[in-house]
Amino acid sequence: MLALLSLPCQVTAQTPPAPGQQAAPAVDPQAIEALRGMGRFLEQQKRFEIRTTVMGERVLADGQKLQHTARATLEVERPRHLRILTEGRKPRELFYNGQLLTLYSPQLGEYSSVPFDGSLEALVERLEQYYGVELPLADLFIWGSPDAPFQRISSAMYAGQADVDGVLCDHYAFRQGKADWQLWIAAEGPPLPRKLAITYRGDEARPQSVSLIDWKLSPAFSGQRFTFVPPAGARQVVLPVRAADAKQP
Repeated sequence: MLALLSLPCQVTAQTPPAPGQQAAPAVDPQAIEALRGMGRFLEQQKRFEIRTTVMGERVLADGQKLQHTARATLEVERPRHLRILTEGRKPRELFYNGQLLTLYSPQLGEYSSVPFDGSLEALVERLEQYYGVELPLADLFIWGSPDAPFQRISSAMYAGQADVDGVLCDHYAFRQGKADWQLWIAAEGPPLPRKLAITYRGDEARPQSVSLIDWKLSPAFSGQRFTFVPPAGARQVVLPVRAADAKQP
């Protein structure tokens, strides 16, 4: 679900350390602490709204890349309320009211509902593990949890400051498994992530996705905001499980 105008690339060469000078660690503690601080702040927010524009690449069989753009709005009310609307080639909507999870396709006029009463973190895991559904920006919210996988980060560095849509941000770069990812966190005020870029090294074409993120903290949500009401004519279908041998939870 993840197109970006062609921009000039700047390559910054790193100067090797002088003789006797200690090389910088592969994992910079400053970068890890910034990630941890961002995660803690997001974990403390009870209600917030995110609007994001996601620009990505699809790789064809011959290696040619196609760029595409999608937009998403996430409305979150902890501990167990979530609503997501995505716009693009295949618009989707997600509703979670703490008891029932519903995925709706306006394009197809179909929806699927499954019982669920876990936390938002558990919901993200369940959707990906059992149904192959990845939520936009879900990775940002794991870093404030006790199980945050900091040990999987093999490289972390501070890359200076940059402007993201008029907001001065600290720029960090990380390597984790088969993905290189960069994060721009607001340098002043709340440590909100304003941009996320991911390069997928597991694919030799190295496709990339870039998300620009706008925030609204402490918005007011109506009580029924997170409960799906089927439109007239909508059909209920079974949500397919990801693998043939996986059991419906």
